[in-house]
Amino acid sequence: MAKGRETHIREAILGFFKAAGMRERFDENLAIAFWDVCVGKEIARHTDPQKVKEGIIFVKVDNDVWRNELLFFKHQIIQKLNEKIGKKVIQEIKFY
Repeated sequence: MAKGRETHIREAILGFFKAAGMRERFDENLAIAFWDVCVGKEIARHTDPQKVKEGIIFVKVDNDVWRNELLFFKHQIIQKLNEKIGKKVIQEIKFY
């Protein structure tokens, strides 16, 4: 698909969600869609983003060891997610 066509389709979809009053929810859920790309294969294998609510992404983790390790990278992950989304949508990650 040509880049110009992708942009047109993306804008049409975003326009629909905005008109329906759901743009914020759409942006929040992009964090789930981009999770694997932003955290990499190794972390993605041990995590499962469940939902996003009011700027907080809730992520299920395999075990406590991974959960504790991810706490050290939380701010970097938030930054990568927001960069990928294109604006500051995610403010916090809750690992459980």
